[in-house]
Amino acid sequence: MQWTGLNELREKFLSFFESKGHTRLPSFSLIPKDDNSLLLINSGMAPMKKYFTGEVTPPSKRVTTCQKCIRTPDIERVGITARHGTFFEMLGNFSFGDYFKHEATAWAWEFCTKVLELPVDKLWVTIYQDDDEAFDIWTKEVGVAPERIVRMGKEDNFWEHGSGPCGPCSEIYFDRGEKYGCGKPDCGVGCECDRYVEFWNVVFSQFDSDGKGNYPPMEHPNIDTGMGLERLACIMQGVDNLFLVDTVQNIMKHICRIAGIQYGEDEKKDISLRVITDHIRSTTFMIGDGVMPSNEGRGYVLRRLLRRAARHGRLLGINHTFLADVANTVIDENKNAYPELDEKRAMITKLIHVEEESFAKTIDQGMQMLNSLIDKDFNACLSGEDAFRLNDTYGFPLDLTKEIVAERGMTVDEERFHQLMQEQRERARNARKNAGADAWAGENDVLADVPPTEFLGYEKSQTEATVLAILKDGERVDHATAGDEIALVLDRTTFYAESGGQVGDVGPISSADALIAIDNTTKNHAKNFIHHGIINAGTISVGDRVQTEGDPENHRAIMRNHTAAHLLQAALRTVLGDHVEQAGQLVDEKYVRFDFTHFAALTQEELHRVETIVNGVILSGTPVECREMPIEEAKKLGAMALFGEKYGSIVRVVSVGDFSKEFCGGTHVDNTGKIGLFKILSESSVAAGVRRIEAVTGLNALQYLNDTLAQLGAVASALKVTSVSGLAQRAEQMTAELKEKDREIESLNAKMADMRINGLFEGAKDINGVRVITALFSATPSNALRTMCDKIRDNAPNVVAVLAATQDGKANIAVAVGKDAQQKGLNAGKIVREVAKVAGGNGGGKAEFAMAGAKDLTKLDEALAAAEGVVSGMMQ
Repeated sequence: MQWTGLNELREKFLSFFESKGHTRLPSFSLIPKDDNSLLLINSGMAPMKKYFTGEVTPPSKRVTTCQKCIRTPDIERVGITARHGTFFEMLGNFSFGDYFKHEATAWAWEFCTKVLELPVDKLWVTIYQDDDEAFDIWTKEVGVAPERIVRMGKEDNFWEHGSGPCGPCSEIYFDRGEKYGCGKPDCGVGCECDRYVEFWNVVFSQFDSDGKGNYPPMEHPNIDTGMGLERLACIMQGVDNLFLVDTVQNIMKHICRIAGIQYGEDEKKDISLRVITDHIRSTTFMIGDGVMPSNEGRGYVLRRLLRRAARHGRLLGINHTFLADVANTVIDENKNAYPELDEKRAMITKLIHVEEESFAKTIDQGMQMLNSLIDKDFNACLSGEDAFRLNDTYGFPLDLTKEIVAERGMTVDEERFHQLMQEQRERARNARKNAGADAWAGENDVLADVPPTEFLGYEKSQTEATVLAILKDGERVDHATAGDEIALVLDRTTFYAESGGQVGDVGPISSADALIAIDNTTKNHAKNFIHHGIINAGTISVGDRVQTEGDPENHRAIMRNHTAAHLLQAALRTVLGDHVEQAGQLVDEKYVRFDFTHFAALTQEELHRVETIVNGVILSGTPVECREMPIEEAKKLGAMALFGEKYGSIVRVVSVGDFSKEFCGGTHVDNTGKIGLFKILSESSVAAGVRRIEAVTGLNALQYLNDTLAQLGAVASALKVTSVSGLAQRAEQMTAELKEKDREIESLNAKMADMRINGLFEGAKDINGVRVITALFSATPSNALRTMCDKIRDNAPNVVAVLAATQDGKANIAVAVGKDAQQKGLNAGKIVREVAKVAGGNGGGKAEFAMAGAKDLTKLDEALAAAEGVVSGMMQ
């Protein structure tokens, strides 16, 4: 057993199983494809689900992979212990109805003892308690001593999640030695202490459970092996946890250099180092697979991890952006196994930098929001909702919120805050799915025996076809009649199925006896095109011949918009740079919505240039060519692939001369001239580092321009301007007039305040040489109260003004104390708290000025009357 680096271990495993006839597949994207049950891929087997269920034919009956995975059930625990982490790699070898127990166990043992040279006396094997077949194979064929095999119960060694494929499993454990044990007499394999580490798990999927306790054998049993790469590296490198593994340590050392500290010297700092190290691994890989920061779904997971890492950087004293720099080390450590990271390096690091920079501003915004809440809401207690919003939106820790409000004489409703936090955790917990359960939990595929649909829509607009299946209320039926909502599966179709951001085709499908109005077309894993609609007339039956007529104008509008989306991306890259990548799109008959990676709002000049370039290509009448080719040939041509997408060996490339070349399965015009016109409607932000452009083409673009001109004409008429060209000048003139009116109003308000103040001084009461002014105003905003208090204090240093006002059913109390009065022990913050209590309110502030809110408006007079007693009491 020799020290082996993580990257070398990965290669040894994959090469070994290649030598056993397995096809090596690259890691699947962290973004699940066609699987809404998972937020992120969280096991090596999860992306294999479609192969195990038979939905998709695997590229080989024997497959080996190293799958990148992310699990986020305990983000808060990451860093606190060295056991928890969100990112890991899972090694796996899979058999889809090919080899079974004999080969799986023999190869597992061969790899462990011959390739890795793990000491046999350090290895233990577990099997399911009733799996005598596995026991015989391990002892008689593999040669493991019977006393080193432990039988375990169903809870530990039988893999089952609901109905579907299941079976016993067998695990290999490594004994780290007595010093890692718990010292208990019964300590052994399966003990929760750190001595025995399970690192290899092979599942023998040989039964098909009906979920009711019946386990009929599968005709073609499968093998699913999982082994955590980092856990194996810990064993081979003799280290205690994943944070000490070579590649992970190199990332942590980079952080230590930035912070000027050493790992292992301070436990609090070690926690932050582990948090940053783990989270930057996860976020680098997530962005590399196309996840973008947002406030929901996997984008929220990404944002949360980045912000947690950035905050722990501040705890280490790193007060500048640094995560993008560390991400470069993550890429360098993994680029050989995951070349896409190196290809997307500029994009990954830029996006991390922008998000971290945005978080720094968010912290500042959170501070402003908290101060605003304190100034506006003078209750004694900051609501749990506000504290939660500060934490959730701005990453503002509760402890910091409590400290700040305490300085203003307030508290926080912690009970409500923790209740909301718990509700959030419950929502997150319910959204997360168990890795194995998700992987096997599939829908009842009622179309399993229906052959794929042949798509003819690239060449034809109509075709004759045969009805292969009819779905009604999710079930197969032989026929359906007028009024029924159904889904048709045909042997061939010209209807495009929704995919790649392009909506499905619509329109009529007819037979000799029926007319069906199709309102959407989708497809499943097995490439059955499913036409959703309602029968307007007649009866349709399985086996009927039908005509796929469709809606030609609707289809042409979609094609115009899809080709325009390609031209838009090429134009954006021309104007903004090669960092622009598609981050999502919607193409329908009305418009195109295109999301792309960029880090600032486009200027009007940039938008104009993009629009001009696209329309220039349209006017050039450039032919649009669509053809299939090997993926390597497509890459040599410079065709753009969708960020984070995985492709097969043959791809379809859509080319617009030398201007645009993209991988695309959608439908397009055959000449750019058929697009007619391209007009950008809007440009906006979707998330940090992601912008969105909405645009229209053809007649929709013409309609937009006509509507806009009509609206401008109506505005010009209302403003009595003879032509649209004079609108800007008229708007500037009106703005200047409004500003002048505002100045006049402000001047009048100031004069009215002076008049009010003069009257107030006349009614002032002298208390031990201090003039005390009290007054109640109606329909007066809080800023007007503040202005009057400031003027009173400035004009009379030996004064205490206690003013109250109501507006829109709310009440405020303001107190001002002059300099001379302050020297006599009077404090505005203390006065306002005592006065506000009478009206059920609370507040605070500084010695010279303070404000409070009052809940009971009927007691404002009583509160003001109490002011004199409060002032008198403070001076005694």
